[in-house]
This record gives sequence, structure tokens and C-alpha cells, in this order.
Amino acid sequence: MNFSRFIAGRLAFNRQHSFSRFIIRLAIAATAISVMAMILTIAFAVGFKYAIAEKMFGFSGHIRVTHYNLENTDTALVKPAEGSDSVLMLLKSDPAATYVSAFATKDAILKGPESFEGLKLKGVDSGYAFAHLNEFLKSGRWIHFPDSGYSNEINISSYTADQLKLKTGDKLFSYFIQPDGSKRVRPLVVAGIFKTGIENYDRVNALVDIRLIQRLNNWSAGEIGGYEIFIRDYEMADSVSNRMYSKLPHLWDSHSIAEIYRSIFDWLNLQDTTIVIVIVMMVMVAILNLVTCLIILLLERTHMIGLLKSMGSRDRNIQRIFLYHGALITFGGILLGDFFGLLICWVQNRFGFITLPEDSYFISTAAVRINWQQVAWVNLGTFVVCFIVLLIPSFFIIRRLSPVKAIAFN
Repeated sequence: MNFSRFIAGRLAFNRQHSFSRFIIRLAIAATAISVMAMILTIAFAVGFKYAIAEKMFGFSGHIRVTHYNLENTDTALVKPAEGSDSVLMLLKSDPAATYVSAFATKDAILKGPESFEGLKLKGVDSGYAFAHLNEFLKSGRWIHFPDSGYSNEINISSYTADQLKLKTGDKLFSYFIQPDGSKRVRPLVVAGIFKTGIENYDRVNALVDIRLIQRLNNWSAGEIGGYEIFIRDYEMADSVSNRMYSKLPHLWDSHSIAEIYRSIFDWLNLQDTTIVIVIVMMVMVAILNLVTCLIILLLERTHMIGLLKSMGSRDRNIQRIFLYHGALITFGGILLGDFFGLLICWVQNRFGFITLPEDSYFISTAAVRINWQQVAWVNLGTFVVCFIVLLIPSFFIIRRLSPVKAIAFN
């Protein structure tokens, strides 16, 4: 039997009421709170980033491929490109791609019963990945695509519907200003109303049939604004975009949505800084509590240390007793922190009891996303750092303690 481990176990699981027992419980609780706070910070921050990113990607895809444009990468300004079967097949053949669909855009003014609203109409075809948008549909349905001609239906946001006093099934007029200054008017019917919660999208976007945009832009049936690509893992968008760009023909360009809407994604990436700050603070709290606990245990067990030294125990064996003891405290705190942290995450996912102002945060309920690899790193990192730090007080106090003074210590 390991002598140091045996004594450490007796000290850790001693049922007698003592001051050290209270300190041990306090240290376990502090470690548990620190680990729980780290898990919750990571889960909520990652969940928030993921929820906002999914909203962005739902309406714009992960990657856009258009004709090269020196002026801007915004879809409202893209130049028409002749749809190419070779380009389409090249994009679909990429192992990361799940959906590829054509799009085109045009600015318009929508007129409701009482007011006007300027919007950017995005034209899509029947192969568009509406499945990515189903969670945003608040009423009605997505537009239908007839076999011939074009659909006179439109999907608008709840913000636009409120501004124009419209509901599903209502008719409206859309006004289009042509490059020569002339005006075109098209009657449209509201097929459905969506809400993403992202003001930049809801204020200015609506969905229509791409064939309507082609006709209004005086494009041929084969001319499009570009292609939107959905991929399996949005974190690979930049690398997949670069890979596609290297294979595209001359005059074709590729950009990830993170590049196009860089300000929003830069804001999301600031959450990583928050995670680092919270983790550092919580690890420091755990370390301070454990070191304080260990020092108190050493001082309370000074008489025992003196007896062990007088009986011939080596300093390193005595040191191991308290290191084992500290490891048990750390391990117990980590287990409790994991349990309560993951429990809160599960309750939030199930019931959504933590709400947020959607106007400020783009989501109405705090999103949680558990990354098990990050949870494992939190546990391992906390244990290793705390264990290493515990070496310092145990090393200096035990080695400098005289057996005679320790036995006489009261």
C-alpha cells in the first residue's frame, strides 16, 4: 500500500468536525464554482457565436462565388454573370459543399397601404436551401416557383411587415428604378413572413423568384448574380473559399460570408477574448483557494509532520501526502463543477430560462453549445495548473520544518 496515499485518504475523508474539514469543503466549493463558471462561459459564448453565425449563413450561405468585382463584394452591386455548368459542377464537386444555388439581387421600393420601404430583393430559384431558414419563418410559407414565367410572391421580414402594415396573403406594389431613370412596377403577394432577429438583414432583405430579378435587370435566362454555397462546417468557410477560388475560371471570385460581413464576425470573435479573461480569472481563484487551503492544512498538521520526520519519513514522502490531499480536493471540485455546469447548460437548452433582448443581441434566448473537447481541456488544465502550484507551499514549508519544533508546535 502506498503510505503517502493512505494517510492522504485518511485526512481527506476524516469525519471528525474540525476547522480543516470546513476549509476543505470551502476549497472544493470554490474549485467547483470556478470550473462551473469556465464551462458556462465557454458554452454560452460558443453557443452565442454559433447561433448568430447560423442566422447569417442561413440567408447568405457560407460562401459566395461571383464575377470578379473591383468595387464591392456586396450582393447588391455584383455584376451579372453567365451561369456556367462547369462552374456549378466544380462547386458541387467540392467535398465540403452541401448546397449550391444561384442568386441575383435588385434594389426596390415596396409600397404598403400606408407607407413605403426601401429593400434589397434577393432572387433565388427552386433549388434554394429553404431548409436552413425554416426556423425563421413566423407565418405563411416560402415562395412557390411556377414551371413557366415567374412567381409574383415575396417573403418579407416581420420588421418590413410591421412598417408596411402587411400580413400573409396581402398584396403590395414594388417599384424598380432602372439605369435609364425609368420606373417599373410589379404587384406582389406576401407568401410568408420571416424574422432572423439580425437587424442588418431584417430591415433590408426580402426573397423573390430569381426570374423576376432577371426580367427586371434585362438579363437573359442564363445570367445570374452568382452562386451561394452551403458547407458542412462553417469554421472551414475561409479555407474552402480559398480552395474554390484556386480552381475557378478567370474572372470568377470567391468570398466567405465572414469576409463580406467582417464587422459582424469581428464582433463575434471578441467573445474569444471574453472566454480567455474569464478562464484566467477563474483559474486564479481556484489556485488561491487551494493554496490557502493547503497552507492551513500544513499548519494544522505541523505536529503530525514532526512525528513523521522523527520516525524517519523523507520530506518528499510527507510532501506527497499533502499533494495527494490537494489532488483529491481539486478532483472533487472539478467533478462538482462539471456536474452543475453541464446541468445548467442542459436546463437552458431544454427550457431557455435565460432570455436576452433580441434588439441588442440578435437572439431572444441565450444559446448553449457544449464542446466536449473544451470541457476536457478545462478539467485537465485546471487540475494540472493547480497541482503544479500546490508544489510550492508544500515544498518550502515541509522541507524547512524542524522535527523538534514541529513536535513542540501547538
